[in-house]
Amino acid sequence: MNNGSIASKSAPIRHAILGFQHLLAMYSGDILVPLLIGAALKFNGVQMTYLISMDIFMCGVATLLQIRRTPITGIGLPVVLGCAVEYVAPLQSIGKNFGLGYMYGGIIIAGIFIILIARPFAHLRKFFPPVVTGSLITLIGFTLMAVAFQNIGGGDATQPTFGNPTHLFLGFFTALIIIVLNIWAKGFIKQISILLGILIGSATAVLMGTVNFTTVGQANWVQIPQFFYFGVPKFEWSSIVTLILAALTCMIESTGVYFALSDITQRKLTDRDLENGYRSEGIAAIFGGLFNTFPYSTFSQNVGIVQLSGIKTLTPIYYSAFMLMILGLIPKFGAIATLIPASVLGGAMLIMFGMVGAQGIKMLSQVKLNDKNLLIIAVSVGLGLGVTTQPHLFQFLPATVQVIMSNGMVVGSFTAVIMNLILNRGEMK
Repeated sequence: MNNGSIASKSAPIRHAILGFQHLLAMYSGDILVPLLIGAALKFNGVQMTYLISMDIFMCGVATLLQIRRTPITGIGLPVVLGCAVEYVAPLQSIGKNFGLGYMYGGIIIAGIFIILIARPFAHLRKFFPPVVTGSLITLIGFTLMAVAFQNIGGGDATQPTFGNPTHLFLGFFTALIIIVLNIWAKGFIKQISILLGILIGSATAVLMGTVNFTTVGQANWVQIPQFFYFGVPKFEWSSIVTLILAALTCMIESTGVYFALSDITQRKLTDRDLENGYRSEGIAAIFGGLFNTFPYSTFSQNVGIVQLSGIKTLTPIYYSAFMLMILGLIPKFGAIATLIPASVLGGAMLIMFGMVGAQGIKMLSQVKLNDKNLLIIAVSVGLGLGVTTQPHLFQFLPATVQVIMSNGMVVGSFTAVIMNLILNRGEMK
């Protein structure tokens, strides 16, 4: 057997491992959403099992919608979709004050809204030149750094064990492994450095006795998707408006991710590409409402994996999508992934989010750094990081306004767009 046939036979295994790496990178961030919302709404064990399982299943469905290009859907970039944290506070508030039916009704209407504005929103790309997209991508990476360090500390800053030496050791040890592999490893080992870092960090946690296997024993073997599991959708205007605002913030974030991946993969995006990308997220949100899960958007952290691994094809993402669907249907397997300590994931996030921020800086380095552009970068990045570090700055404003103003990526991107429109108006085509 020649080397070519051996390589071709090993390719599916390599793609599957790369896909698993993408899955682990987004897994904790995604199951965090159902955990937070389910806890806030006092879900019992059976309800929480369904919510987590179907959320993971729908992540796979939403990812397939986005990576498979059709005449009306799919941006065809190596992206993984999940429920964004921007939706957590609005969904908690709606669920508590109005009920689950209104929460899911609002999700469906928000999805329809995304589909309807996909085309006009895509034509706004002239408002996103490199100085704007570079600033936005830098913000995506650096504003998420707070999430990485929260995980390194143990995940919940209110717990008395937050930041104990065990958490810190596991977090920084995982980050160190990934750094070492990226410096000295070669080929496929280097490409899966994130995965190896997470696995070695988790194995170390097991040896240290910090992993609890109880959740695996309690999980079900099979969970089938059901329409309207928690009740039929209901509709109320303030709930709808709140979720539409959250959807707009996610569309802005997705735009930054699209352009970051466009730069990494050296593929020029058209208005039609952007339109299909937004429309896919709208359809995914509607599915979320119908199956009583969540709205879905592009996950930022997976950009760092594409950059680090150097693998820019869609094949590993297909594997990741199907793995997510399988995990969602078999909660017992999904529970195994929840054993990964938050501190280990935090160490991996430290590298991934840093790489996203570095990609933004790389884009900004290609911008003409005159006084106007430097001012745009300084103010937009400064405001974005500022509201991220002090989210309670706007606590006395109405709740719907807080949704927008407490999101550093939205504040920073709006600032960059407006300042670019004012200062560089003559250069816009």
